[in-house]
Amino acid sequence: MATATKTKSKRQTKIKLQPLGDRVVVRRDESEEKTAGGILLPDTAKDKPARGHIVSVGDGRMLDNGNRVPLQVKVGDHVLFSSYAGETFKVDDEELLLMREDEILAVIEE
Repeated sequence: MATATKTKSKRQTKIKLQPLGDRVVVRRDESEEKTAGGILLPDTAKDKPARGHIVSVGDGRMLDNGNRVPLQVKVGDHVLFSSYAGETFKVDDEELLLMREDEILAVIEE
């Protein structure tokens, strides 16, 4: 389960993100600061990477017969997804993605 800390006037509130069903929360990887040729990129020219790490996963997809199918991905997996996948939202100043498991194209094994 993902936990984010939110600071407000010297007190901390913990936000727990538990996606439902076959949804996952992904933290997008940082974009490249410079090109292969060494040119520094401004923020407006950077592409959002289509890679990230799984922060939290749901319980799995519910079948018509009432059984639940567990997800193939787990927390900590490094994944590849399409650039239009998921819904972007912010927790504090961190941008996260909420997407369905079928929007994930591959797990990157390092």
